[in-house]
Amino acid sequence: MNNKTKRYLKFKFQKYYQNAKISFPPDYTSREWGFIPFDLLPQIVMKRHKSFYSKKDVADFLHAEVPAHVYHSVAYYKDPGAPKMNEKHWLKADLIFDLDADHLPNARDSYVDMLNHVKKESIKLLDFLQNDFGFLEKEIKIIFSGGRGYHFHITNEEILTVGSHGRREIIDYISAIGLDTELMFSKKEFISEKHSSTNFGWEGKISKHIKSYLYDISKKKDAIKHLMEFDGIGKKKAQYILDAVRQNKIDEWQMLSKINPSFKTIINKYINDKKVDVYKANVDEPVTTDIKRLIRLPGSLHGKTGMCVKTIPLKMFENFDPLNDAIVFGNETVELKVMKPFKEYMKNRLFEYEEGVYKLPEYIAIYLMCKGIAEYGNE
Repeated sequence: MNNKTKRYLKFKFQKYYQNAKISFPPDYTSREWGFIPFDLLPQIVMKRHKSFYSKKDVADFLHAEVPAHVYHSVAYYKDPGAPKMNEKHWLKADLIFDLDADHLPNARDSYVDMLNHVKKESIKLLDFLQNDFGFLEKEIKIIFSGGRGYHFHITNEEILTVGSHGRREIIDYISAIGLDTELMFSKKEFISEKHSSTNFGWEGKISKHIKSYLYDISKKKDAIKHLMEFDGIGKKKAQYILDAVRQNKIDEWQMLSKINPSFKTIINKYINDKKVDVYKANVDEPVTTDIKRLIRLPGSLHGKTGMCVKTIPLKMFENFDPLNDAIVFGNETVELKVMKPFKEYMKNRLFEYEEGVYKLPEYIAIYLMCKGIAEYGNE
């Protein structure tokens, strides 16, 4: 990024921060703040150990200093501005989950595909948070990172003082690490009436998958033959299973227990085939377990995209489109020099250009400059 480009981006970011709607974290005066300045780019130098005592102080700082990236601590401190970590006196910390497209299996190439992929993972995480852990809607804040994924902030009072080890246990649960299906579906527990009609936990998730699989089999002409391929399932038992599925009686755990241990055979096959991956959520473990980490400030701009770090109401999450809803810059034409070919999709428009000088809308021009794909002007 040359100096001319840097000055242009800093000017546009400063203009944004004149009227930016910042979403302050709870008890923001107890947080440590950190910034990466434009002036030192491309070096990533974090300026941290800063604290603020009013929202106006934060707004004035952003407008005056115009950082490329803005962060606050997940932790609450007695003295957040202390220059050394052991002098801050940790009090508690929000529970944070980070889902980044770069850390997901089967990574996608295009930005659009990356964002779609990470959103599907985020929806799986949300299911865990609400249905398995029981966090309330008001305790869950979903934030688009401005880059390649989403942050989930949990502010439930009981979870705030949980340390790194306890947070690691949460990660293990949602990642299916140490999942013991033999214990989960042991005969004693499996036929227990307490498990009747359960829809939650890993039992419910695996049950849902198996039921879906059995339903797919039931639609086949050779359904009986297919079921008989499992060990311990003969023609009579296969017919029993098929009738139960077709009559929609498969939802009761007590009914499923009648075909135990044959049902366990089906379960174990899918566990061994790693079908559990369908339900586990792939989150960045170090972010969740680090109780002193810095996280992006909602309402700030992401210095590598020019997009907004945006808070998303839960009811709007499924329909949230970052490439429309997180864009804050307008359609004003900007002349820039494209230094390498690119293909990007923004605001319902495909941009595909080779190297050269072009005039493009401000929102895609700023994105390209932040990404290092283009420079400001025609030189």
